[in-house]
Amino acid sequence: MALGSGIEWTEATWNPVTGCNKISPGCKYCYAERMAERLQTMGQPNYRNGFELTLQPQMLELPLRWKRPQTIFVNSMSDLFHDHVPLEYIQRVFDVMRRADWHRFQVLTKRAERLAELSSNIDWPNNVWMGVSVESADYTSRIDDLRATGARVKFLSLEPLLGPLEKLKLRGIDWVIVGGESGHRARPMDRAWVTSIRDQCARAGVAFFFKQWGGKNKKKAGRVLDGRTHDEMPRALEPVQSGRRARPRALPVVVRGQA
Repeated sequence: MALGSGIEWTEATWNPVTGCNKISPGCKYCYAERMAERLQTMGQPNYRNGFELTLQPQMLELPLRWKRPQTIFVNSMSDLFHDHVPLEYIQRVFDVMRRADWHRFQVLTKRAERLAELSSNIDWPNNVWMGVSVESADYTSRIDDLRATGARVKFLSLEPLLGPLEKLKLRGIDWVIVGGESGHRARPMDRAWVTSIRDQCARAGVAFFFKQWGGKNKKKAGRVLDGRTHDEMPRALEPVQSGRRARPRALPVVVRGQA
């Protein structure tokens, strides 16, 4: 059985790598670090090293055993493009995703420079969506690194959003997720930052997904923006036929929100 996820934009999580380290302000109150420490205390064997980066090869083929097609967030408890994850291991993860072609995989990284460096060594399957996290204007260069990759579907996770992101360069980007930080030490998110990004996405024809306002009580704060939820998703590319890759193209927006 897949490990179900409470993350609004995915259905399941798969962690062939666990553990990470902080590299930018968005990492300050990392939920994965807190969760890893809790699982270590509970005696969960995959978290015997706590939040120290650890390869989990015994987890590699797990998605192949999940027969029901679903959307899977890869490494919710780590970063696949961490410097200490060998290229050979990254390629093994991508090989599993290619073989499990009935699923849709979402990979997200803050290590965008390494992502761009390794892209030519990766055979990018059509069922893999690649994203980068951008929490403030200081890190928009990650978008250029993402754009340089061979990923068929490219997305941005602007969470936790810590400042305004005006004049986003959305060429070649298919999907944008926005969310505020949650927890008792959550840093505030300004409404104007969110509406600006929403409007930029609308002008660029990019799918927009508003995950949450966040704060100390994220359930109470909810995820309604201007009287509705925003649950747009990019449509996947056409499946590969006769062993040939589908050509990248502009993805129409599929809206799954409330009017």
